[in-house]
Amino acid sequence: MEKRTLLAFVLSFAVIIGWSLIFTPQQSEFNKQTGPFDKELLHRQPEVFQSPDLPQQNKAFDESLNTTRKTSSSIDQKDIIIDTPLYRAVFTNAGPTIRSFKLKKYFTNLSHDSEPIELVKFENDFGNLLTIDFHDYSKDQKENLIYETNQTNINLQSDSPPKELVFHTISPRGLLIKKTFCFFPDRYQIDIKFEITNQSDQTLKGSIIAQLKNLPPEEKHSYYSFIGFTLLLDNDLQELKYKDDPAKNDHQGLIDWIAYEDDYFISAIVPNVPVKSLFRGQILPGGILEGTYIQPSISLDKSQHHSTDFIFYMGPRDLTYLKEIGKKLERSINFGWTDIIARPLLYMLRFFNTYINNYGISIILLTILIKIFFWPLTHKSYQSMKEMQKLQPIMAKIREKHKNDKQKMNAEIMGLYKTYKVNPMGGCLPMVVQIPVFFALFRILGSTIELRHASFMLWINDLSAPDRLFNFPFEIPFMTSPSGIPILTLLMGASMFIQQKMTPAPGDPAQAKMMMFLPVIFTFMFINFPSGLVLYWLINNLLSIAQQYRIYKKSR
Repeated sequence: MEKRTLLAFVLSFAVIIGWSLIFTPQQSEFNKQTGPFDKELLHRQPEVFQSPDLPQQNKAFDESLNTTRKTSSSIDQKDIIIDTPLYRAVFTNAGPTIRSFKLKKYFTNLSHDSEPIELVKFENDFGNLLTIDFHDYSKDQKENLIYETNQTNINLQSDSPPKELVFHTISPRGLLIKKTFCFFPDRYQIDIKFEITNQSDQTLKGSIIAQLKNLPPEEKHSYYSFIGFTLLLDNDLQELKYKDDPAKNDHQGLIDWIAYEDDYFISAIVPNVPVKSLFRGQILPGGILEGTYIQPSISLDKSQHHSTDFIFYMGPRDLTYLKEIGKKLERSINFGWTDIIARPLLYMLRFFNTYINNYGISIILLTILIKIFFWPLTHKSYQSMKEMQKLQPIMAKIREKHKNDKQKMNAEIMGLYKTYKVNPMGGCLPMVVQIPVFFALFRILGSTIELRHASFMLWINDLSAPDRLFNFPFEIPFMTSPSGIPILTLLMGASMFIQQKMTPAPGDPAQAKMMMFLPVIFTFMFINFPSGLVLYWLINNLLSIAQQYRIYKKSR
């Protein structure tokens, strides 16, 4: 039993140690120079996407478009500033696309003069961050168009109604294009309506495409957040890692949305009506990631009109905002195999913070709640260990007596368990049951935006970062920058040492020494973990110490 308990304990946390080493923030694998554009990738059009012509609709644009019929080449390029309580964006009528998108409630760091975080991570040297267009894949490249616009700037206050920004132009092929962006004062969501009318004398063929680009960060700041493109394909979440073979970057099926994600933020294109579509991904020069959503090909006869609606989201990976969209976009927040446990725990953490407004205290309350839930199991575990401790002298005599006959030794030990009604696995099973909950909390506290720059108290002003009292002007081996005194981590290690001293020692002295060494291992491991994780483990240890003390005091 002792060996099994020790083995279960060591293996469980060896997994945590290995996991932490693998997923420690490091330079992104995508941020590397790659070769030129793969033009054949853009020319491939699978047969499944060939569709019959849409029915003739004969729908005209509004009068403003009909009275302004400038071609793209005669329009001057300009920027349009969109200012809302949540963000400040700069659009350009070349594309049109987004040059800048700054979130007013999220900052680059904790300093008072910190700038709002910028979600556009690159200059537009490689094309547009956001593209929605009608593209003919038989042509060598897309048309770069300049659009007329109905606004110079848009300013939204908290009580303002939604406002629209309309772009329109006529392409060299005679395609009248209108793109309408609708902005809201209280949402990161932007509604987009894309409309085209064939004003030429020939049939125009192509596909409605929506494209996202961005540059991954040089370093990961969250332990478990995925960086790259994700999509909901046939109701299954796909996290995509680009491969050398472009053909393997194609994904076909019913696509609900595509998105680019980094540590804490997301940009997503959501078609209003999901259709069987194609996603293509590639890495551009400079390490820029590009994802293209391609709808089935269509043909537009003379005067024929077609329109498609999208939702564009650019903002925090926050469940509240993502669920409000109502297009399953909240599924982009993925906690892996612990998701079924992690989501309720996250909602509970957010619930506590709604009333307390301090995520550090909310973590403490959540830890207490989990401890209460598992109290009967841990109570039984500690009682079992206490009973096992009483049997240690008798078991030692049996081992000594039958040291040359293991079969008889094991038989007598099992008889001893039956006589005293002790379950040898009683101290192990409750711990195993709690492991999924621990991993779920590990995922939540190591990756959610709620803890980003969330202050607790005293020196702990960012629960998503390691705790450091003072910042040393030099580096300490094995400690991520900035170097300092990890007070919370040291307290956690001390609490684990006390708890280990209170736990009945195994019969084998070598095992006992190994168990006493575990607090040192955990202190070393947790030194670079987010302080929110360390806080949870510290409070959990303190509650376990109190529970053990109560049980052992009653059993005397």
